[in-house]
Amino acid sequence: MLSFEEKLVILESFPQLERRDVSLGRVNFHYDQSVIEKKNVGFHFHPNGNGYIFAGEIDGYETDDKGFVNVRDYSAEELRSIVEQSIQSLTGDTSWVEGREEKWFDSDRNELVLKFEDDMFYIFSGLNLEMAFESYGEAREYLREEGFNRL
Repeated sequence: MLSFEEKLVILESFPQLERRDVSLGRVNFHYDQSVIEKKNVGFHFHPNGNGYIFAGEIDGYETDDKGFVNVRDYSAEELRSIVEQSIQSLTGDTSWVEGREEKWFDSDRNELVLKFEDDMFYIFSGLNLEMAFESYGEAREYLREEGFNRL
């Protein structure tokens, strides 16, 4: 397990993150350029070894109800990787090409399709257009607010 100081060195190596000391000796790392409401990439890093990284927008991680992963036992490489992925997920996906689609589902297995066409993000229910957005971040935020998630 990395020490508290080693974890801080890794997080501080990302110039886009701002360190914020909070109560009880804990440290947060804030990402001001986030395209969604979440701004904390690193949350409550504590001298006891605990610390959390926001992974709510990253596939493949088990998160708590707020989208955070406990990185207490992560190696240096694992911590760097998840921090990079977190920042990228909060920056917005810039790899959208014409015709790319994502399927989103709610708890009742209803499906909406997010599709990129003509520099716009369209949300379809079957053949019906539900909404249109200028950015992926706006479309993703709308889908999450409506109770939909990617699988």
